[in-house]
Amino acid sequence: MKTIVITGSTRGIGYGLASEFLKHGCQVVVSGRSQSSVDPALAQLAQSYPADRIFAKPCDVTQLEQVQALWDAAKAHFDHVDVWINNAGLSNSAVPFWQLDGEEIEAVVDTNLKGSMYGSKVAISGMLEQGGGQVYNMEGFGSDGRTGNFLTLYGSTKYSLKYFTRSLIEETKTTPVQVCYLSPGMVVTDMLMAPYEGKPQEYARAKRVLNILADKVETVTPYLAQKILENNQHGAKIAWLDNKKIFLRFLTAPFVKRNVLD
Repeated sequence: MKTIVITGSTRGIGYGLASEFLKHGCQVVVSGRSQSSVDPALAQLAQSYPADRIFAKPCDVTQLEQVQALWDAAKAHFDHVDVWINNAGLSNSAVPFWQLDGEEIEAVVDTNLKGSMYGSKVAISGMLEQGGGQVYNMEGFGSDGRTGNFLTLYGSTKYSLKYFTRSLIEETKTTPVQVCYLSPGMVVTDMLMAPYEGKPQEYARAKRVLNILADKVETVTPYLAQKILENNQHGAKIAWLDNKKIFLRFLTAPFVKRNVLD
């Protein structure tokens, strides 16, 4: 029975992964920024899965002491942590970079980059002490170097995170800890849709591509969870939307109408 810790798992992809791991018989630690976000997620999961396999604790991933407290609580509750997933993330408003205010820039950088760094630091240290484990960092738009209008800030954090993860893989290659990439592709979540709130023209322009490339949480997370549980390779990249799938979707778009947004 593996124990999985997922940051940012009170909704979206994180919550979907938590549910899938519980479906596979794992023990899962759910986490969000506040108690008010954690409690409903815990209650909802407990309706479908045994409560003794679910533990929840608030954690602001931008605060190192809170990330350490999350590890300590998970270890104390379940005795060990097999998989740690740095999933917590923020997107930015759909405006040019220079129109973003300093607070938003700081929040996105701190959550996406520093949060994953803190999570990796704490998890790797703990896993070395317990004898092994796996750490997964979440890729996103920009990880492969692509750029896009209004995604300069978010994409920069994901490009930086790709370098960070690649370097961590090198540093841990002689240890019992495996560091890996997790790439869910484009998933219809609050984070994906938030930049278009109140911007109908931007949404109308993006909708066609979103309907081609995006998937729902319940489509993507079963695949990701299964592949994580099967993986025993250091430096592995578990990706839902690979280049072949992207090519085929655009190729068949005139004939296969996908409508995942409505």
